[in-house]
Amino acid sequence: MLRVRRFAGLMGAGVLAVLGIFTAAVPAAAQNPRDPIRDWEFWRAPPRYPTPETRRDRYFSFARVAYRSVRWEPGGQGWRTDYPNADVNFMRRLAELTTAVVSGDDEEGFHHFVVELDDPRLFEFPFIFMSDVGTVGFSPEEARRLREYLLRGGFLWVDDFWGDRAWEQWVHEIGKVLPLSEYPIFDLPPDHPIFHSLYDVERVPQIPSIQFWRRSGGATSERGAESAVPHLRGIADHSGRLMVLMSHNTDIADGWEREGEEYEFFYRFSPDAYALAINIVLYAMTH
Repeated sequence: MLRVRRFAGLMGAGVLAVLGIFTAAVPAAAQNPRDPIRDWEFWRAPPRYPTPETRRDRYFSFARVAYRSVRWEPGGQGWRTDYPNADVNFMRRLAELTTAVVSGDDEEGFHHFVVELDDPRLFEFPFIFMSDVGTVGFSPEEARRLREYLLRGGFLWVDDFWGDRAWEQWVHEIGKVLPLSEYPIFDLPPDHPIFHSLYDVERVPQIPSIQFWRRSGGATSERGAESAVPHLRGIADHSGRLMVLMSHNTDIADGWEREGEEYEFFYRFSPDAYALAINIVLYAMTH
């Protein structure tokens, strides 16, 4: 579990100075004979699955869900979008900018993992993350397992899906998990604690992929007028606990993944990306 002794100070010049360390070393991912999602040629790094050898403690680890894509979205790569650099960099910054106790060791650095919904180890991670969810397709068993995970206290954050078609696909799939008539989707109001759990976040930042940003000359809406407004939406359980968080029309994780690639992109997007993400994780792990 995540243990929090105290929190770091407010976002400002000091935080920007910390974030100004542009290079991000990526630890070698552990090899695993399983290739369940399934036939991906690992052009970046193979998925790092939790095993008794790699999961050596029970402190906070960033856990990304691997899933099957049933459709394609421009610029997306399914579950592996932004992997592994986003996960590595976020764990580093969480450790640097808060006093949360995170999982890691001197040999492998900060720990991050890939889990599947049918993996019994899913329940070892109270926080899970999914990217490019406008392409996901849940099997009945995956939907059942995710529903059990969420209703037993787990927290899911989904990010980086743009426009109407991706939203409709995600709503259809999460509806298999949590019937929307019983668990409706709502927009988080500006005074929701998630915007203020550590940093005061005044708006949902719209962060594009760095490729789109470069290609468009600095635009942020990847689907034009259709995705002009970013949203932070949620699904709560019957007691009001937030179970699912959805950042739509924005790619928060690209602000972590690409922090070291371009000076202007970093200063424009990465501080907001880390501020919101750290708020989300601290909120999830303390509620």
